[in-house]
Amino acid sequence: MKLNQATRLAIWSIVELASRPGEQVPVNEIAQIYGISQHHLAKVLRTPSRAGIVGSTRGPGGGCEFTGNANRLTLYDIIHLFEGDRVEEDKTDVPSTPVAAEVARVLAEIDRITTATLRSVTLQTIIKNANRKEDRRKDAELAAELAQSKEKA
Repeated sequence: MKLNQATRLAIWSIVELASRPGEQVPVNEIAQIYGISQHHLAKVLRTPSRAGIVGSTRGPGGGCEFTGNANRLTLYDIIHLFEGDRVEEDKTDVPSTPVAAEVARVLAEIDRITTATLRSVTLQTIIKNANRKEDRRKDAELAAELAQSKEKA
């Protein structure tokens, strides 16, 4: 599935905000993390703000804050905000041959599976998986440091 740039930016930003609950995160900080324009990101975040997923505060100490429910909000929900029904519908006319009909059936099944997967992945799932991977990475670094210190001793 090819997503618009704004959709990808929204996913990254919203998950980043959701991973920092209760924190006002400056837009320029998120823009720096993902190497994107602060102005463009602010424009992208207007859509989830209108949907009640992101709140924003202007001025010193301001920024964006996740206001949704990370346990319930799915990737599909975010994508649908930006891509609309394009996510689900491909109304291409199919030539009436058995081969074309089978190709259309397979493509429809791929779309159905993709949509079901996107509807099943919550932001909390992504955050938990990221935290687990980071914990494993830190554990591996610590184990390597301990092994090095034992070798030196």
